[in-house]
Amino acid sequence: MNKIETSVDEHFEVVQAPQIVSAELATSDVGLIDFARKAGKNIFSVIPDATRTQNYLRGPANIHYVCDPEMITELLAGVGRNFPKSQFTRNVIGPAVGNGMILAEGEKWRAQRHRYAPLFAARNLPVLTSHFAATGDELADFFALANGEVDVADAAQEATLANISRVMFSGNEAVAKRDIRDGMRRFTDYISYMSLFDLMGLPKWLPRLKWLRSRKVITDVRKLTRDVIEKRQSKKNIEAEDFLDLLIEALETDQEDIETTIDNLLTFVAAGYETSANTIAWGLYLLAVFPDVQERIRQEILIASSDGPIKFEVLPQLPLLQAHVKETLRLYPAGALFARDATETTDINGITFKKGDVIMFPVYSLHRNELLWDKPDEYSIERFINKKYKRGQYIPFGDGPRICIGAQYAETEIMVLLASVLRKVSFTLTEHPVAPPNLTFTMRPGGPIILNARRV
Repeated sequence: MNKIETSVDEHFEVVQAPQIVSAELATSDVGLIDFARKAGKNIFSVIPDATRTQNYLRGPANIHYVCDPEMITELLAGVGRNFPKSQFTRNVIGPAVGNGMILAEGEKWRAQRHRYAPLFAARNLPVLTSHFAATGDELADFFALANGEVDVADAAQEATLANISRVMFSGNEAVAKRDIRDGMRRFTDYISYMSLFDLMGLPKWLPRLKWLRSRKVITDVRKLTRDVIEKRQSKKNIEAEDFLDLLIEALETDQEDIETTIDNLLTFVAAGYETSANTIAWGLYLLAVFPDVQERIRQEILIASSDGPIKFEVLPQLPLLQAHVKETLRLYPAGALFARDATETTDINGITFKKGDVIMFPVYSLHRNELLWDKPDEYSIERFINKKYKRGQYIPFGDGPRICIGAQYAETEIMVLLASVLRKVSFTLTEHPVAPPNLTFTMRPGGPIILNARRV
């Protein structure tokens, strides 16, 4: 696996691109009961493989799979822009994130979006980049000291959790960073577990096994978050130092109650740490598979910034790295699937979505769809160098009014961490196999990603 294979005839040699791991999608029909049973462990196991070769597919019961860019744009930014998050999404993560922005609808969502948009504005990115760069240097030193086999997936999670501590909890002595990281890991594991009852849409009063197993996780992490907020309130910073101060400002001007503030802080942490970590891990894996590209990107970084912290103004000088991040998000999108519920009957391009239907957007399949991409399962940064694609074809952060509020934040964090690491460390494959990705709340590596790390 992952080795270049050649075939020779009497005239020339054909070199095939190395194979990279891909998700294992469903190759046979999946009924509704089987859908719910399998999806709880890995949603990829119920997404039809045919979504990679067709632009629309009808699933079991009232489920639709949409991979047509025009239909996607209409459903997310046009006539379906007000369709709410699917009920099964609410069932799965609702107990954990409550009334936070990820699940809020209508005026409540619009008010929260308006309130928190400044936190993620471009003007804040230079300051945030300094935090990211500090973490990037720590991660580079860790890999350099390892000087051998290392699980880059686990290391990337530690790094993005360190960024959370710096950016959202900076200067907080009330809670140890290790407690924050452990709490966030347990919290994310909780929301990544999907109950069969949730996926089947059974009544909320029926007990879920996850409640019995993990209710304490939610209680603990909410208490930890409340303690952090209350300690910061007592500190009374005159000028906002981080995201937490801005959240508290909304709380203290009576725009929001403390429970919603806790919901949103947990939402930002949960949505931000694992998604970025997974992209960094997959990005390093791809560069290990393609060492020539890795070296090209390294040289680009060294020319732009040979030493010292990576600064925000350096990032526009790294088009190869940016293209690599975009191609990583195409092949391994952290948000590999999301869904909406149709609230009224709607016709788009000859397809009727009835009220109550569930509209699935299998981003993983969309990004590898044979109708849209040339050699879709192959890695090529050239796809994103001086090229643009039709709206709805490439949506790693969604689209429409509910596009991910932290998209620019995430891309900046990923680029800074990768740039910091690559100028000091090189990565190669090992004999350890890389498991196919697994999809629950986010698309995770199916196991450790063990690479060789060597100081440059």
